[in-house]
Amino acid sequence: MIRFVKWLWHWFTRPSVLIGQGILLSVGVVAGIIFWGGFHTAMEATNTLEFCTSCHEMRDTVFQEYKTTVHYKNASGVRAICSDCHVPHAWGPKVIRKIQASNELLHKVLGTINTPEKFEAKRAELAGHVWEVMKRTDSRECRNCHSFEAMDFTKQGRRAQEKMQVVAETGHSPEGSTCIDCHKGIAHHLPKVERDD
Repeated sequence: MIRFVKWLWHWFTRPSVLIGQGILLSVGVVAGIIFWGGFHTAMEATNTLEFCTSCHEMRDTVFQEYKTTVHYKNASGVRAICSDCHVPHAWGPKVIRKIQASNELLHKVLGTINTPEKFEAKRAELAGHVWEVMKRTDSRECRNCHSFEAMDFTKQGRRAQEKMQVVAETGHSPEGSTCIDCHKGIAHHLPKVERDD
């Protein structure tokens, strides 16, 4: 590694026709750093609660529901925001999710859910997509904040204790379920199904 650094320094600093290449390399490195910084800044800016609720479709529907849940306000003062549940924390899956979110921008432009009535008509489909992803990833985003090691089973109801302790001890539920299977509707209203009418 040290030999490589010495060679690179020598190549970069010696006067020759390679000076043009050194300048080009320098420009490339600076441009790469600026691009990476801008890209990272944009990724983080789109993970804020303010960004997620900046359009009326979210602000007037799911955000209002979320504000009534324990994820928004609770005794411990810890708040989970939209990106905590809907965007993976790991870099690779986060980039993939951000690319998928471009479809949401298209639907914003198309006005797919721009009224409460349109949103309610699509609620089951939208929720189904989120539940499918959470099932496929074994509720990865839930596990970013919730850990069995930090749970006080004595403060849970009897049925919850029975289910959660089995998962904590074995790593999976007997039914093969994951967090979202039992906790649908934890942050947003459940979609109405025909039997609910």
